[in-house]
Amino acid sequence: MAEVYLRRLSRWQAEQQRDAVADVYVSAYRGAAGAEHRDRQGFLHRLEQHVQHTGFDMMVADTAGTVGCAYGFRVPRTGEWWSDFQGELPRDIEELTASGRTFLLAELMVLPVHRRRGIATRLVERLLIRLDADLVVAATGRATDHPSGGPSGGTGDGADGDGGSPGAAAEAFRAWGWSRFGVLGPHIAPDTAFGGASGADSMAGEVWIRRPLR
Repeated sequence: MAEVYLRRLSRWQAEQQRDAVADVYVSAYRGAAGAEHRDRQGFLHRLEQHVQHTGFDMMVADTAGTVGCAYGFRVPRTGEWWSDFQGELPRDIEELTASGRTFLLAELMVLPVHRRRGIATRLVERLLIRLDADLVVAATGRATDHPSGGPSGGTGDGADGDGGSPGAAAEAFRAWGWSRFGVLGPHIAPDTAFGGASGADSMAGEVWIRRPLR
């Protein structure tokens, strides 16, 4: 296959290339027949909101067109992202969120034909390498909720973690040095989990955390 190049997009560039990124989303999280339009429109709506968040940052992978994407932003200081956290949220996590020092890895996806090539790993590393934050978080669907995978969340196709089942997402995060932190839900908001347009609002989500790469 042709060499894959990574590049960082500004907020303006991300908005300009939203259709190409949405195409990757539909292929990476393809759900039931007939759901493509709903999923695409849901993703575009979330992306429109996400690019407005403080600290929004996006990396894309290109070869003959866009084949992958990872993006995130600062968790809002209000702490609403943690509102469905099951259990007592540690004080240091509350403080990092309130001070704007927590970054959310909101989306990670790679076209199926380009998986298992380390692209997702490279996207995440490049996205986080210059990050000025003290904590990075991500939420995925729980493997026990959707054992067959699908568009409900998750980042993995094997340890490379680039679009697929929640169980593979867990495998990928562990391989990348992340730690399982707890559970959000069972009413996790659709825009907080990978692939959130199709059913993430009805299931619990696993929360993973790590310190940013330096």
